[in-house]
Amino acid sequence: MARKFYVVWEGRAPGIYDSWEDAQEQVEGFPGARYKSFTSQTAATEAFRGDGRDELYALRALADHKAKIINYEAFPEIKLDAIAVDAACAGNPGAMEYRGVVVGTGQELFHFGPVAQGTNNIGEFLALVHALALCEQKGWVRTIYSDSRIAQSWLRNRRARTSLAPTPENAKLLETLARAERWVQTHTSRCPVVKWDTETWGEIPADFGRK
Repeated sequence: MARKFYVVWEGRAPGIYDSWEDAQEQVEGFPGARYKSFTSQTAATEAFRGDGRDELYALRALADHKAKIINYEAFPEIKLDAIAVDAACAGNPGAMEYRGVVVGTGQELFHFGPVAQGTNNIGEFLALVHALALCEQKGWVRTIYSDSRIAQSWLRNRRARTSLAPTPENAKLLETLARAERWVQTHTSRCPVVKWDTETWGEIPADFGRK
């Protein structure tokens, strides 16, 4: 079966999606939704942007990056001054980005990407390391929340066990990944890394809103 790409011009989070399930969530029940399927990534990019020159940014869904509404009073165990991290990737590999926000306010502390030919696991790992390094730089001792078990296991093992093949397009990303590995191998952080309980609390506040 031929692979399809779905362009959402008008929907909850406009952008390009590589599965109908993801695209459907953006348009189903959305007034005035506009969307169309394409048989190639290039065609979808041209349709979304009007040209094919900036595919990397076309693949980034234009989600509202405000913090999700969570009833924190119902979950007093959540640390409001903690940092929540998350990553998003359009394809595997694909255009990847990650960010970190303050849990209680949704304030964005950092945002990296999008970069070409990344993976979601790499983004989740880099986001964790970025948060830990930021805390060391600022002298903070804060809880770091992540919803990725894989990224947390890479952090515990101090090594990213990715199978991503090197290419000219992802060379800089893999250099960044190598620096992150060196950082965790040479630093000991006092910040606890905690699994975000998505089933109980809802989506992590750093979520890109593309599910």
